[in-house]
Amino acid sequence: MITEGIVIAFLGSAIAIGLACSGSGIGVGIAGAAGIGVLTEEPEKFGLVLFLQAFPGTQGIYGLLVGFWVLMKTGILGGSPIPLTLNQGWQIFFACIPVGVVGFFSGWYQGKTAAAAIGLAARNPEGLGKAIVMVTMVETYAVFSLLASLLLFNGINL
Repeated sequence: MITEGIVIAFLGSAIAIGLACSGSGIGVGIAGAAGIGVLTEEPEKFGLVLFLQAFPGTQGIYGLLVGFWVLMKTGILGGSPIPLTLNQGWQIFFACIPVGVVGFFSGWYQGKTAAAAIGLAARNPEGLGKAIVMVTMVETYAVFSLLASLLLFNGINL
């Protein structure tokens, strides 16, 4: 039976997946644009560019993880949703917000950081380690949001 709670939980899952994947798409695109500029002059740096371009894609993975976890635990994915109250639906919705919102912005800004790292690594390969640290610093907050969403969701009594 489809309840209002199930609909709201589904919307929360959609926010987790949609926002986090959108941020990843933007970030990967920004880093990719910078990478193409480097590859036109130095095609041998493809591996390095690809490595740095992939970083912003992790936020989409985190959003998918939370979104599908919600869909599986609520039975939506299996075709037989459990009857959720309106209160439970809102709790699930708000548990999905951290990974969605933080995933959007951190994916976007990690793409900018990765683009700068690609530029640095192209001009000064010895600076690659420092560049990776800078890109990884943005990742930290995406991981925190993943943890927050999972802990919030696991705290909901279904």
